[in-house]
Amino acid sequence: MTALDVNLYGTVHGGVIMKFVDDAAGAVAARHCGFNAVTVAIDEIELIVPVRVGDLVHAKSQVNWVGTTSLEIGVTVLAERWNEGGRTPERVATAYLAFVGIDENGKPREVPPVTLENATDERRFAEALIRREHRLARRRAIAAHRREPRS
Repeated sequence: MTALDVNLYGTVHGGVIMKFVDDAAGAVAARHCGFNAVTVAIDEIELIVPVRVGDLVHAKSQVNWVGTTSLEIGVTVLAERWNEGGRTPERVATAYLAFVGIDENGKPREVPPVTLENATDERRFAEALIRREHRLARRRAIAAHRREPRS
């Protein structure tokens, strides 16, 4: 991270980390699909520890869940402090993003399934379903609220 990424507190802007997360997730989504996929929701992003100028930052991303046209990507952001060599990278952020695979006309298209290889994959898949159910229920509740007559 460079001085261009810093906020008034001397740490990296959360928005810079969010863009980094979206870029990493987008690469994994497109690679899994084999075609374009676009971000449709960020279910959660947790900025755990501030990132400082000079930190070497990298992301670990994986497909957690796949539906018919959508998929969830989980991202963990790690930072290595530039002045503390030999230390284990520190987890600085986690996020869950929903993507939709799209065709050349920008319309949703079916995405390939994900293969669950172990208990961790199965846990991630189940937790992604919970996040999806909550996201959809929240949208339905808000839409219903907006349709209610006002007095």
